[in-house]
Amino acid sequence: MGSSPDPGRETAPAPASGDGGGAGSGGGGVALASARGRWVLLCAVLASGMAMLDGTVVNVALPTLGKDLDASISALQWVVNAYMLTLSALLLLGGALGDRIGRRRTLVIGVVWFAAASALCGLAQDAGMLIAARALQGVGGALLTPGSLALVRASYRPDDQARAVGAWSGLGGVAGAVGPFLGGWLIDGPGWRWIFLINVPLAALVLFAVRHVPESRDESAAQQPFDVPGACLAALFLAGVSFSLIGASGDTSAGGVILPGVLGLAAGAAFVLVEHRRRNPMLPLELFRSRLFTAANVMTLCLYAAIGGILFMLPVQLQTTLGYDALQAGTATLPITVLMLLLSASAGDLARRVGPRLPLVVGPSVAAAGVLLMLRVRPGAAYVTDVLPAVVVLGLGMSLFVAPLTATVLASVDASRAGLASGVNNTAARIAQLLVVAGLPLAVGLSGTAYADPDALNASFGKAAVGCAALFALAAAAAAVFVRPSPAAWHDERGNEPQCKTCCGVQAPPLEPGGRVGE
Repeated sequence: MGSSPDPGRETAPAPASGDGGGAGSGGGGVALASARGRWVLLCAVLASGMAMLDGTVVNVALPTLGKDLDASISALQWVVNAYMLTLSALLLLGGALGDRIGRRRTLVIGVVWFAAASALCGLAQDAGMLIAARALQGVGGALLTPGSLALVRASYRPDDQARAVGAWSGLGGVAGAVGPFLGGWLIDGPGWRWIFLINVPLAALVLFAVRHVPESRDESAAQQPFDVPGACLAALFLAGVSFSLIGASGDTSAGGVILPGVLGLAAGAAFVLVEHRRRNPMLPLELFRSRLFTAANVMTLCLYAAIGGILFMLPVQLQTTLGYDALQAGTATLPITVLMLLLSASAGDLARRVGPRLPLVVGPSVAAAGVLLMLRVRPGAAYVTDVLPAVVVLGLGMSLFVAPLTATVLASVDASRAGLASGVNNTAARIAQLLVVAGLPLAVGLSGTAYADPDALNASFGKAAVGCAALFALAAAAAAVFVRPSPAAWHDERGNEPQCKTCCGVQAPPLEPGGRVGE
């Protein structure tokens, strides 16, 4: 479909003389081992790393933001959700834009937009300005997130594409692992504004590198219109529900809570009708005729809601209740990303041998145990005996299920639609995190400035841990019921398997380019 972030559909770039990417056994495109190939990879890794960096460090900055901007918990929720709202609503269209106007051009637009919005975030004088800038930042993120992978898949010659995607995934994983440490150092050192301002020099480096990147586009995509009504209705649905949930935990009037919720749900219903009737919808509903695809996305909603909820609360708990500074809080969660970086490929290999059901049952169950261990993260807790075991167990659980979950999604559709299925799954994960950040403070009784009160926060954190553990357990139960135990359910029928084998992103499953490995 023309409105999917599917970089597997592309017109190959014309080979450039002298870059090692000329025609030959590998076909047209850039050679990964060439100088130009290294520039393309650097450009793509830096572009995706910008978005990943903000995704990993903003939660660590929330207590500092609250103090400096005199912000309530509702305002801090919107600092996180304004970005996630526009990103989630526009992610599928972001991939389609590159197909039409060119992937290199789309990436440049996304980088410039993201950098400008980041500068506005860094210059914000109050919470309202920061929230507005974060919403703009999400628009840029919707171009960067699928655009960097599309650029990799479209630029390299066919023989190098699988290795290039793997290199992009691995280097992006390293960037994600560095994020919490770098973010904490910036918050405690130059100040929280620099977690946004650092994107400006990074963007300049991307724009320097992009000169070496060939342009590519899908000529057939120009014949398919953008699904603008679908994108607008999706944004209205997410905004309405978020306004309602966040308002309910504050001092918003009953009308101010009910009206946005009703309008949001109405927009959601209209979205389903529009997508059902459109010839080229942003979200083809026939994908959900696959029971496995539907079950995998339900699991995704549960899993990433649990991840988003606990990682929203944990940095605040560490800083407010245990007295950590931002660097300590950021570093405290580093084992999660390191374990995912080291073990996700092995978990994928295990699922290839035994089938996806076992890791999709065991992984969430282990993650649930890790979250329950966080009940020990309370006043007087020590890092080595209380915090570290909890984050290690959580990281082990996440390492077990991320790659098999992606593989299950890919196996549930035909190879030609694997990129689209991955984009939908990635979007579902981000929507889950948006909704849990909107609703969790309400569910655990956290409102106003109670996040700055150690006793009130500690009580709410315990409730949040139990709730997030229940979501992990629900995902494990869904896997046990709906996922086939046989390895054939993964790859024998469709021939799809993940190319992004190194996974450490905690916001969403890795985007996959679609198509069979080696195509």
